Amino acid sequence: METLSERAALMRESMQKSQSVTDNMVTILGSFDHRLSALETAMRPTQLRTHSIRRAHENIDKTLKVAEAILGQFDLKRQAEAKILRGPHEDLESYLEAVDQLRSIVRFFSGNKSLKSSIGVINQANNLLGKAIFKLEEEFRQLLTSYSKPVEPDRLFDCLPNSLRPSVSSSGDGHGTKPHSEHQTKSLETVVYHPPALIPARILPLLHDLAQQMVEAGQQQQLFNIYRETRSSAVEHTLRKLGVERLSKDDVQKMQWEVLEAKIGDWIHFMRILVKLLFVAEKSVCNQIFDHESLRDQCFAEVMANSVAMLLSFGEAIAKSRRSPEKLFVLLDMYEIMRELQPDIDIIFGSKYCGEIREAAKVLTKRLAQTAQETFGDFEEAVEKDATKTAVLDGTVHPLTSYVINYVKFVFDYQSTLKQLFKEFNDGDEDEQLASITTRIMQALQNNLDGKSKQYKDPALTQLFLMNNIHYIVRSVRKSEAKDLLGNDWVQIHRRVVQQHANQYKRISWSKILQCLSIQGLQGGSGSFGDGGSTANVSRAMIKDRYKTFNIQFEELHQRQSQWTVPDTELRESLRLAVAEVLLPAYRSFVKRYGPLIQGGKNPQKYIRYSPEDLERMLAEFFEGKTSIDPRR
Repeated sequence: METLSERAALMRESMQKSQSVTDNMVTILGSFDHRLSALETAMRPTQLRTHSIRRAHENIDKTLKVAEAILGQFDLKRQAEAKILRGPHEDLESYLEAVDQLRSIVRFFSGNKSLKSSIGVINQANNLLGKAIFKLEEEFRQLLTSYSKPVEPDRLFDCLPNSLRPSVSSSGDGHGTKPHSEHQTKSLETVVYHPPALIPARILPLLHDLAQQMVEAGQQQQLFNIYRETRSSAVEHTLRKLGVERLSKDDVQKMQWEVLEAKIGDWIHFMRILVKLLFVAEKSVCNQIFDHESLRDQCFAEVMANSVAMLLSFGEAIAKSRRSPEKLFVLLDMYEIMRELQPDIDIIFGSKYCGEIREAAKVLTKRLAQTAQETFGDFEEAVEKDATKTAVLDGTVHPLTSYVINYVKFVFDYQSTLKQLFKEFNDGDEDEQLASITTRIMQALQNNLDGKSKQYKDPALTQLFLMNNIHYIVRSVRKSEAKDLLGNDWVQIHRRVVQQHANQYKRISWSKILQCLSIQGLQGGSGSFGDGGSTANVSRAMIKDRYKTFNIQFEELHQRQSQWTVPDTELRESLRLAVAEVLLPAYRSFVKRYGPLIQGGKNPQKYIRYSPEDLERMLAEFFEGKTSIDPRR
């Protein structure tokens, strides 16, 4: 117990000492706190003075930097002013840098308007900037005008693929030149066009930079006006040099067909040249000068509007002019080129500002298609009602027949185009429609020929005329693509028609003369010659009369029908042979049977003028069209 009491006493003593030490530390720390507070109070004025000095130094530095910047701007202004006064012509790049410097100076002082000199400097810079932009405008105008020359036709022709280059005319002016056939070119391999550079490549970046500066200066309208006037004039002059002219419907209708046809051929060629070469090149120039899409598209649309309208006006005049059969093929050619170029037109004039140009091209294409279809439809009626008085005295193929057949042949050169027309305006199978109208044209031709055949007074010549013409039609169809559409049945039917007319000719021409060689009517006469009964009761006078009648009729046939014509060699020989196969055996038989009655009398050669060989030789002279004197229709 004593031990525990001792330990407890020691612990109390230790705790008391520890508390005493703690109290002393608190007192000491409290004393430090009072001293630090006093020290801080004493140091505060010194700290404030030091901070003020540091702030002052910072402000001085900032002021010096601002002053330095302002002085620098003044220096830049002087440099820019010197460049501006020299003008852009000597060193355009430095001039454009000076313009940018002026704009930077205006922005600088606009942000520092508290400076007394700011407003004055801004006004001076803006005035100088205005003069600079005016000079830029003049430089743009002068530079663009200097390099905006019309393109010579030969230069455009040189850009064409070889297969499409025109033959050189004797005048050398590019007018009246014609490329390879339009249909020929379709069979050629895909051609590549190389549009010309309308403005040198080194000039385009300068024009681009000038245009950009004018846009930044808010001079878009002036830029637009300069570009439109300059480039549109160059394009229009190029078209005129090429031979494009604005023609009205009345102008077209006053022209002779040969002149108009040549102009249409040129127009088709020019359409390809202008769309594939010139318009593409013009758009490239516009794209390289202008960055601003809306301004670029507006400029291009305005530059091209009048030239495209002038180009399309000729097509409109043709489409609206009086229809005639010969215009069908040029209308189809014009329609074809418009359809061929439509994708190019849609791309070149693809912006909203070129909407009228695209629509005008589509309207022309549609109008050409409609006029071509109506012209083709008119042809059937024109054939049936053709009332030309052209006399075909020898019964040969009538000009109308050869015209219609050639027309139909040309039509089949345009099969795909015509089928496209049928597709646009009609429902149903295009092949059937083409076959139907071709059949109707052929029937219209035959109806007309039937009418023309009635002009002949000699019914034999009527049949020969129809035989010649129907044969020509059949032969032509068999050798053309029309056969596939009209069909073999049509060909066979009309071959039989040819044969029917040939048979009718033989009956009308030769039945009467063959009666002279028959034994009918020879019985009952007197004077038997004891030839086995073959000449019993046949008088010499009757035989003489028969020979005399035969000679007169044959000579008359020979005289007349040697002037008639069967132009087809095979048909001519066939017809002669058919006559000979009937006439010569009958003549030989008659001579053999009744010749002795005459040969035993006086002057037998007066009656038996011809041997069978003579007749055969004379038959070979039939249908040769030898003379046109006294045709005895």
